[in-house]
Amino acid sequence: MATYDELQIGATASFSKTISETDVYLFAGISGDFNPAHVNAVEAAKGMFKQRVVHGMLTASFISTVLAMRLPGPGTIYVGQELQFRAPVFIGDTVTATVECIEKIEERKWARFKTTVTNQDGKVVVTGVATVIPPAS
Repeated sequence: MATYDELQIGATASFSKTISETDVYLFAGISGDFNPAHVNAVEAAKGMFKQRVVHGMLTASFISTVLAMRLPGPGTIYVGQELQFRAPVFIGDTVTATVECIEKIEERKWARFKTTVTNQDGKVVVTGVATVIPPAS
């Protein structure tokens, strides 16, 4: 864990996960997003990716995992996230979410992080910037 005062510009942390079919169905159940592109192989085969794709927000949720559990860590409050979805993620892909501290906002004791998710081939699938309140000193 890094408090606001301990947080260093350039500090990074990551989390990796291989996404299973079960993960996709559980996320669909929790979120209510049963888009056939995610849960229906026959219908998804007719779409632009020719197979089921993982929910973009499931993929992006691993950014939260890094911020909450690694850097800054437990006690962090997530207050904002800009996201761009750059490429599809498929069931069986291993994604790695990485955050890098890019700014400390002294007047509020907040921090901004560059956020990136890549697949097992190093292809960027999600990019963005997160704003958080790190744990207090």
